[in-house]
Formats: sequence, structure tokens, C-alpha cells
Amino acid sequence: MKLVTLPQELSVYQVKNLNQVDLSQQPLFIGLTEEENSIVSPTATVPVETIKREDGWKAFKIEGVLDFSLVGILAEIATVLAEADISLFAVSTFNTDYILIKMEKYEAAVSVLTQAGYTVL
Repeated sequence: MKLVTLPQELSVYQVKNLNQVDLSQQPLFIGLTEEENSIVSPTATVPVETIKREDGWKAFKIEGVLDFSLVGILAEIATVLAEADISLFAVSTFNTDYILIKMEKYEAAVSVLTQAGYTVL
């Protein structure tokens, strides 16, 4: 399985109002619940005013379109990383999954994923 590294640094943050967010940027992941407006986007585009903010993320995209009948893909990657004491933040889209890793753990993540048989581009 191939994992493609996204080129930009990402941030995970909360905002009071989505009007603060440039909805044309990519990548952009939005989670809206009764409790929060949670966003993942390039660090360079984070609004000045946030409720909470966590910078310093790199992301891997699982290459290709994943069929909904596939089981355990994200769990396998999470297990490989957990065994190396690397936490992750996962985001899923209709087509695929994205795995966010803190930048200081990125090289270690590439190493353990490669050793586990993944191709990291």
C-alpha cells in the first residue's frame, strides 16, 4: 500500500464561526458538532482568532480509492505506529483516509511504516 506525504504543514484547530475559514483552501477538513467547529487545514491559512490550535502536523494520504467494504486498513497503520509510540490523528473522506503525525515524529513514522511494508512517497 502506498502512502503519499502531503507537502504542507497542517494545523488542527477550533473556531467559533466558519466565516473565519477560507473554504477554498486545500486540504480542508471540517467537523461540525453541537460542541465544536473543528478544522484541519494548512498552517499558513489558519485564522488569527481560534479557540484552540495545535500546529506542527504532517499528513500521509492513503493512495487510491478505498472501497467501503475494506476492513482494517486504518487499524493496521495505527497499530504499526502505536507499537513505535507514535500517535496519530486520522481524517477520512469518501475516497480515502489521511493520517496526521506530529512533525517531530514524521521521520520515525516513515521508518516504521516502510519497515512494515508500506511505500511512503
